[in-house]
Amino acid sequence: MRAAVVTSPDATPVCADFPEPQPQPGRAPVRLVGAGLHHVVRGMATGRHYRSGDAFPLVPGVDAVARTEDGRLVYTGLPRGPWGTMAESMVTPFEVEVPEGADPLAVAAGMNPASAGWMPLAAHREETGGLGTVLVLGATGMSGGLAVRAAVALGAKQVIAAGRDRAALEPLAGVGALTVPLTQDGALDALAPVLAETQPTLILDFVWGWVAEAAFGALAGFRPDEDGETTSYVQIGSLAGNDTALPAALLRSRRFRVTGSGLGSVSKADMITEFPQMITRFADGTFDAPYTAYPLSRVGEAWAHQGRTRAVVVPG
Repeated sequence: MRAAVVTSPDATPVCADFPEPQPQPGRAPVRLVGAGLHHVVRGMATGRHYRSGDAFPLVPGVDAVARTEDGRLVYTGLPRGPWGTMAESMVTPFEVEVPEGADPLAVAAGMNPASAGWMPLAAHREETGGLGTVLVLGATGMSGGLAVRAAVALGAKQVIAAGRDRAALEPLAGVGALTVPLTQDGALDALAPVLAETQPTLILDFVWGWVAEAAFGALAGFRPDEDGETTSYVQIGSLAGNDTALPAALLRSRRFRVTGSGLGSVSKADMITEFPQMITRFADGTFDAPYTAYPLSRVGEAWAHQGRTRAVVVPG
């Protein structure tokens, strides 16, 4: 079959022949409609992701929209390596029907980044019985923006969207979020008055690094009520840096919990359980994911793609 093939951590994928995926009991192969080129896809293929392997060659891709043998359009993914989803054919452990009215390539582009915020939001709502105030750090990326929309849709009392791209913050204000523009030099000053007024119960951090340090400093700058709710800080992405400094006083002065959310800390079974609810949001207009489609024959161009849209690899 034709597939995007990566031969080494430093190699750009090329369209080449690759063995058909190994059969699995009760799982028929499905045919590619579109596979999103997400940050995790690049990271895993180049060895920069904590779940990366060292076996090459491989086919990149963690999820896709595909066509079943009987013609159904499904969202699927998590194939067994070295096979990924950027191939004409794949064998996967689950299938979720793509609802009528949903753009299949928007689903391919958006389900993975949407799940990054949806999973901790759903887990927090189940644990506490609801969503209070949610702060999203890195809200101007695709994952962060979708997390803001998910928090609003899931009934958060208030949503605060913080990020560097002022133009990307504007549509988030339109869905009801309080927006906070950030700069590296002024992040603490921007966050401190907002967090002094509003006690977040859940913080989703898609960037870490200096943004996290500013958030920690803003939170440490005031004392909450002794009977205040726990603030859950969930680390999801690290585009602003892999490391940060966490003040000891912050941990001692309030009910504060730091956890992570990602492949390994969230089970595949839990993700698959949430996928049907998430995918309906693409049909009803809650979620949208701008994309640029590239045929498999141009996968190298897709790999180099930058900008506000997500690259989606399609047959051809």
